[in-house]
Amino acid sequence: MSALNGTPLTRHGSRVPAMPTRPATVQATSAFARRPAPTQATTAAPAVTPAPTIATMIVCLPDELPYEAFTAHQLHTQFGVAGTLTPLFWAVARLRLWQRQQMIGLRKGRPAPCAGGPVRLLDLQGMRHAAGVGAGIRYQVWQQAVHGTRPATPWPVFESRHLADPQKYPFEAASADFHAQPRVNAMRMHAAAAPGSGQPNPGELEMYQAGPLTYQHYHALSAIAGDALLTADGRKLAPASDALAHRVTYLEQALRYLDTVEPGQRLLAVAL
Repeated sequence: MSALNGTPLTRHGSRVPAMPTRPATVQATSAFARRPAPTQATTAAPAVTPAPTIATMIVCLPDELPYEAFTAHQLHTQFGVAGTLTPLFWAVARLRLWQRQQMIGLRKGRPAPCAGGPVRLLDLQGMRHAAGVGAGIRYQVWQQAVHGTRPATPWPVFESRHLADPQKYPFEAASADFHAQPRVNAMRMHAAAAPGSGQPNPGELEMYQAGPLTYQHYHALSAIAGDALLTADGRKLAPASDALAHRVTYLEQALRYLDTVEPGQRLLAVAL
């Protein structure tokens, strides 16, 4: 995902112990032959965890920060975030006039999109529901597109191999190996035959292969948590990589934090 869709966040990302490499093929032998042999010195390239793809960051704004500070220049000055406001959130229905003044980047529409505002004036539950429904439809499309193909290896595995030894396994070879898989080709062919929004994204292959409910929950939670989160006290939460396990860990942390914020806490969505 990180090399196929979006821009890796290196400023706010973090590193954790690398993903396990794929086990080597083992030939069938007798039970005695499978016992571990005496340890010999080997020189294997260390595994590398690719940086995560961070397209949208949720910023929890300090109470004392004035509304005039929500410009690209001030975002960089106040939070060290180089980005622009993005209308990720939905405002609750029937905002009063004085409540509209508390919204950030409010636009016309039903629901009305905005870049942020107090939690009590954001329709977070509606966003989660809509994202889950949309993900369910996309999953059905994906399931039909890849019917009959075998499970494929997700992109982060190939990217990790490339980063571990760029000379022996260049990026071009990693990309070619990923795209040569029948399931990935089926997704690409479907997108080519029916171009437009809502097409299965090869960067989400691991999420699709985890099953329909996992895919729906993943997008429902990502709808309000984005790809990274900056807490009101300045802590940065982000996945360690684009691997599903790391994404799930981030969503758990972000949702746990968002569940504790007060109704008056202001949230802001920033596109990086």
